[in-house]
Amino acid sequence: MRPAGPSRRLVLGALGAGALAACTRAPQRPAATPEPLPSSTPAAPGTGRPAPSTTLLVADFGSDTVTFVDPDPDRGPLGSVRVGRAPYGLVVDEDGGAWVATAEGVALVDTRARKRLALVPYRTPRDRLGPVTGGEYRGGGMGIALAPDGRQVYVGVNVPDGNGVLEVVDTSARAVVRTVAVGRRPFDVDVSRDGSEVYAVDHDSFDVTVVPVRGAGAFRPRRIEVAPYGTEGGLGSWLKPHYAAVRPTDGRLLLPFEGERLAVVDPRTGRVAIERMTANTHQHGVTITRDGTLLVVGTGPIDPSVDDGPSLTVRRPDGSERVFPLQGPHEDVAVSRDGRMAYVTGGFTRDGYWDGITVVELSTGRSRRLAAGKRPLGIAVL
Repeated sequence: MRPAGPSRRLVLGALGAGALAACTRAPQRPAATPEPLPSSTPAAPGTGRPAPSTTLLVADFGSDTVTFVDPDPDRGPLGSVRVGRAPYGLVVDEDGGAWVATAEGVALVDTRARKRLALVPYRTPRDRLGPVTGGEYRGGGMGIALAPDGRQVYVGVNVPDGNGVLEVVDTSARAVVRTVAVGRRPFDVDVSRDGSEVYAVDHDSFDVTVVPVRGAGAFRPRRIEVAPYGTEGGLGSWLKPHYAAVRPTDGRLLLPFEGERLAVVDPRTGRVAIERMTANTHQHGVTITRDGTLLVVGTGPIDPSVDDGPSLTVRRPDGSERVFPLQGPHEDVAVSRDGRMAYVTGGFTRDGYWDGITVVELSTGRSRRLAAGKRPLGIAVL
């Protein structure tokens, strides 16, 4: 156990069998400062090139755009669309509409026409959110999730120096229709499999806020503390929740901590069980496949003398893990539809980020780096 120190989403495909071999631990290498990637030239329209079989969409936290990316290293970025300052998380609906949480509001992008259709302003007053700016602590949208029926988008809004807000966007009206108080800095937002509950992962208050959205108790939030290392250090602690995944088999929330502990939260009872993890590194983004395989992004060590470097953990439902080293900090992850590749964004919410994606072949752990936008955080496979 490390003392306290200073300071997603269901994937359509299942992972290939080779990636889910018996539990092994890949050797770690020290974290390194990544060299800048060469810039890629966006594909020009009318070139006669075939459309890519896979297109990625990333939120450019260091800019005001989302960028479309072909994971083919010979193509890379395909073009960008302005959405609003410092976009963080994004989700894509069945009609190809991307909903993007920015500092200014929730943007809607037509991913087929590649244009912004709307920017939905937050209901939280601007004087509470502060100036429209960038950076880790900026006010505005962070985590975002889509209701299973596509009728609502839920966005966690950071209110600097105070508790956050869950804002509910009606996707037909393209307007915020309700707000709910949640904890501090809602890094991530998830929805239950049946759409009856929404979960805000509140980084700075060490908790998950459960928000029922149906029935007599609708929109009456309840708090579950999730602090496997305790809350010592308060706002200065590194040992807080970041991102969660909803386990398909039973609806429990899976929250990784430090590559050492996996908090398994029953949102109905509030009980938290702890399982062992093996990566030994500070962890952020997660995603989960239909068969319950969890992928977790390791951003790098808190204390380089005792912690391991950045990595991607692939954890099977039986708890066995493979840990693949990465070069430099990363933030979030998505998986290809055929389950063969993981796409890990290099944006990172803290210093050390880089402007690209690491593409990991899950059967072997081989990886390559790809230029992609500016400080990319959220990611989706189109």
